[in-house]
Amino acid sequence: MKSYVFSGVYFLSLACLLLCMQRCNPDQKPAAAPEHYLADSVKAEFLHAWRGYWQYARGMDDLKPVSQKGRNWYEESLLMTPVDAYDTMILLGLEEEKQQARELIYTHLNFDKNFSVKAFEINIRLLGGLLSAYQLEGDSCFLRLATDLADRLLPVFDSPTGMPYMFVNLATGETSGEISNPAEIGTYIVEFGTLSRITKNKLYVEKAKRAMQALYQRRSSIGLVGTSINVETGAWIDRSSHLGGMIDSYYEYLLKGAILLDDTELWQMWKTSVVAINRYLKQETNHSLWYGRSDMESGKIHRTWFGALEAFFPAVLALDKQLNFADCLWQSYFEVWRHFGLAPEMFDYQKREVVSAFYFLRPELIESTYYLYYFTRDEKYRQAGSAIFASLKKHCKTKAGYAALKNVITKEKSDSMESFFLAETLKYLYLLFKHPDFLDLDKIIFNTEAHLMMKVMD
Repeated sequence: MKSYVFSGVYFLSLACLLLCMQRCNPDQKPAAAPEHYLADSVKAEFLHAWRGYWQYARGMDDLKPVSQKGRNWYEESLLMTPVDAYDTMILLGLEEEKQQARELIYTHLNFDKNFSVKAFEINIRLLGGLLSAYQLEGDSCFLRLATDLADRLLPVFDSPTGMPYMFVNLATGETSGEISNPAEIGTYIVEFGTLSRITKNKLYVEKAKRAMQALYQRRSSIGLVGTSINVETGAWIDRSSHLGGMIDSYYEYLLKGAILLDDTELWQMWKTSVVAINRYLKQETNHSLWYGRSDMESGKIHRTWFGALEAFFPAVLALDKQLNFADCLWQSYFEVWRHFGLAPEMFDYQKREVVSAFYFLRPELIESTYYLYYFTRDEKYRQAGSAIFASLKKHCKTKAGYAALKNVITKEKSDSMESFFLAETLKYLYLLFKHPDFLDLDKIIFNTEAHLMMKVMD
């Protein structure tokens, strides 16, 4: 095994963070050879995907792995893949590839762009990636870029309620998108809180927390939030409550923000919310545990849908030490993955049928598998991870990288490999197959894009 050496102000913290094998519990058995092999195999697949990006999409946001071309999100590239993948390269010890990404970032990443971006995505992918890179290596270039980007995102919080608009022009600060959702409102506290602690500027964390408070105050009388809300008036537009897209990471950041910042108010907000979630969304059917979709006012379940994005919730429950619920929910959705070979974007657990057949290379089930293995050390999760990894290689691998699927039944490929495949999907697989003490989750929090944020800054 190899210990990573980091430069800069966080050297001592990170020397403790990346424990590798030096502090393994002597009572635990060493990892078996196949597990080492699988970690190395994941590294090889990361290299395959990155080299495809480097050959066909260098300097662009994403790789199109079927047509072997690049794609930008906006009028110009913001280097989504190099920034998003950077801390994965650090964990995997890929020095040459890291140097390639760093050179692109140094020479081409500039946020003075006269176009509007989706603030939520820019925050979790780019700001999160830059902050993680800075904390892992201490390079001030990453901090300068992160601070500049955060300053350009700040205007989104200037709504009458303090809940952020969806879009902001990076050059002018002009905002738009008054109809937003809990995920895009409440997914800033981890990144902005980290930046405040690094820079000693409380403005960032105050803006992010005020947004969460404003949303929390507008929860229903039974403690649930809906799917969409007007950030100018505070009026709910869609009152459907669930754990899926448009809500998911709001709940994740209530807990992670509370842990990262040791914030008693966020702890209380999380505890109140998870009680409501478990009371009104949790449902046992077909001898399986699920979380459905209900009306935020009545709590009555109206759709028995659960999807790939909801599969993050076992990880959050595990982080909150609700391991029994976490395992039961994980098992339910892993069975869906095992049945189809890959997990559909949306599944009706009552009817046992696919609602949306896409697979976007999402990481959430793998993320939960990693968390559950980390906290329980139960080998069944590694066995499941091995099956998931085999499915990815069998159905999604292309000559240039990895492709999303249009249909998990037919396995027809889509010409897309988003940056989160390198930032999250392969990172969580790699960590699952490393020794569980490779990282110490008492010292870090992953943002929702799997970027590492330090709990202790000094």
